[in-house]
Amino acid sequence: MVSSTTMAAAAGCGVGGGGGGGVRAPGVLPLASLNHISIVCRSVEASLRFYTDVLGFVPIRRPGSFDFDGAWLFNYGIGIHLLQSEDPGSLPEKGEINPKDNHISFQCESMVAVERRLKEMGIPYVQRCVEEGGINVDQIFFHDPDGFMIEICNCDNLPVIPLAADLQQQRAPAAVQLGACKRAVAAAAVVAKQQQQSSVVPPSPPVPVTAAAAQCVPSSAAIRVSEESSSHISCA
Repeated sequence: MVSSTTMAAAAGCGVGGGGGGGVRAPGVLPLASLNHISIVCRSVEASLRFYTDVLGFVPIRRPGSFDFDGAWLFNYGIGIHLLQSEDPGSLPEKGEINPKDNHISFQCESMVAVERRLKEMGIPYVQRCVEEGGINVDQIFFHDPDGFMIEICNCDNLPVIPLAADLQQQRAPAAVQLGACKRAVAAAAVVAKQQQQSSVVPPSPPVPVTAAAAQCVPSSAAIRVSEESSSHISCA
């Protein structure tokens, strides 16, 4: 379980102004964060079970003024809005799992645990591995009941590097802050884990959040499938 110190370090990160705001160039829309995605379903009930039982989303109150069926869920800092299709028979059938299809991706704590759990639930999936500059990224893809693709990955291993040369110069401090934020959150998580494992040694004081960490882009909350450590999945 992650301590409140760890959560505060992650939640308090934000580049270029108030908390939660990302790096924003002049003239673009004043966006703050991703709020939700909407998915049209054959059966709201079936999709609701999938997103709660498989992905761990929590049903939340939906405005009663809506005159159509649906459900709202929330977790990991984003919402999922399920919409009942007016013509379920017109929706395309679930096809082959293609990692290049439209999808939503979730960072996780243990790819091994995710794979094991999918096998236990009988959910078909495919795996992919990406290597970039000596960094390995593992990916698992599978479908929801309507064929919308879900990815689980450890993509957070890759650094976020702006492509434009002018952005690289303007955002260099932000890149440093990104690394500092992740280090601060990771350090706090290690302390929390050590405290849980030891019942003799007095708890260590919370790891202070550095100024750099308090100003960087927030890391996505990980899907807590297991307490075991992450392991690289072989693509052989």
